[in-house]
Amino acid sequence: MVAALVAGGPPPPGFAAAPLAAARAALLRKRAGEVARHWPLLAAGLAANWPAAFVEWAADRPTLGGLRDGWDLARALRARDALPDLGADELALREAAFRYDGRHPPRPRRLPAVGRAGGAVAVQLARRTHLLRPARLQGRAPY
Repeated sequence: MVAALVAGGPPPPGFAAAPLAAARAALLRKRAGEVARHWPLLAAGLAANWPAAFVEWAADRPTLGGLRDGWDLARALRARDALPDLGADELALREAAFRYDGRHPPRPRRLPAVGRAGGAVAVQLARRTHLLRPARLQGRAPY
């Protein structure tokens, strides 16, 4: 039953498919909200495409928690060249501050550290993380 609800497993014998699908959709929406709380720039960067992008990615994956699910989604989007600039900024900041291998919980990095995603580069020095995005700064004042 749990696999059918959260990991794309087949419905157990004797359960009606429609109510099970409705419960599964509700759980995916709830999970998308949790991930968006941990990864607000990623969700904002995807804008109206956020729910569909998350559900497509998460449909057959059990949750590892909002932080790790968002991290894995951001990396998957980066691999497909579909990561929006805001999501790249957020991923670069996380990658500079934490070490995450996709299997174990994130751990703080030793300093100094660098994270890269898309055109964003984040540098962590003295426990402060700085985001560098040269293309955004050309011809304009820094944020």
